Amino acid sequence: MKNFTYRSAIAFSLVVALLLAALAAPDPILASSLNTSVIGMFPKQVGEFGYADLKAARQYPWFPQLREQLLPSRFRQFEQFLASAGVDPNAQVDELTWGAINGSKTSGEEVVGVALGSFDPSSIETRFQQQKLPMFEVHGYHLYAFGSGSGPGDILFTFIDSNTAAFGHRKALEQLIDVRMGSAESLLTNDQLFPMINEANGTGAIWGVMDQNYAHLAMQQLVPQAGQFPQAAAIINRITAMMFSATAENGLDVHFQAACASTDDANLLAAALQAGLMYRRYQESQQHPDLAGALDQVRVSASGDRLKVEAPVSQDQLMSLIHSRALAVSM
Repeated sequence: MKNFTYRSAIAFSLVVALLLAALAAPDPILASSLNTSVIGMFPKQVGEFGYADLKAARQYPWFPQLREQLLPSRFRQFEQFLASAGVDPNAQVDELTWGAINGSKTSGEEVVGVALGSFDPSSIETRFQQQKLPMFEVHGYHLYAFGSGSGPGDILFTFIDSNTAAFGHRKALEQLIDVRMGSAESLLTNDQLFPMINEANGTGAIWGVMDQNYAHLAMQQLVPQAGQFPQAAAIINRITAMMFSATAENGLDVHFQAACASTDDANLLAAALQAGLMYRRYQESQQHPDLAGALDQVRVSASGDRLKVEAPVSQDQLMSLIHSRALAVSM
């Protein structure tokens, strides 16, 4: 849990935050579906795509403290940047979707996101201008920078309209604008990822999809011990995609599915993951007994060429994990 990338930490913390809000809600949180037009804003090169419905989270007094514990520092800095312009992400952002573009040998990973809510672009841009923030114009869109705008880790922000804001690393954000202007292909044309997005869309209050590269990273993070078993590492390398979703009613149900190369691969990987989970439970039993108890409930199975992982967690278990900081991300 301590070796998450910046991308993984954002996705993980948003997932946990939303799920806690869902568990505290008096009524079940229904599956949320993202409009295809929003999916189509993202560039074709996206390798991981995630969605979170944040509406349920904003009413709870403990939510700011939870965000402070889980969100990585760079994302908190971005929120401070928005707050300086009068934007309150906790109150004004209803839905959040994000994508990651795998880095090349010469460049790092690029992250781009879209926030849906209610904004006042004119007054916010006026605040940005008064603060003399660096601004770059791309196809008529004003990109305001958190930082110089030219650094590899700098985050930029722009409004698409009064209900849609986009943010991310400069190159990825410019690619999103290129898609909107029709000069680049959108995620809808990604033959590997979009069918999985279509399958995951609407299956939970949060859901996400990963291509082959990101699926390999996710599997290593879920059960790193699986790679120590014969054949497991080779099977993981043949996984073509992965999806996850979460729903909350009486408790929390998280579902993962990995698309394997064959039925045999799915069966062998399921056996390896079951053994890996037993080992992980033994490791956590002393320092994090609540996490060990939650791991007891995880079920791993194979169905055709799909590996399926189901992780039901009670409200008491999840709250205990948060209070003990067993889920905290170290950044």
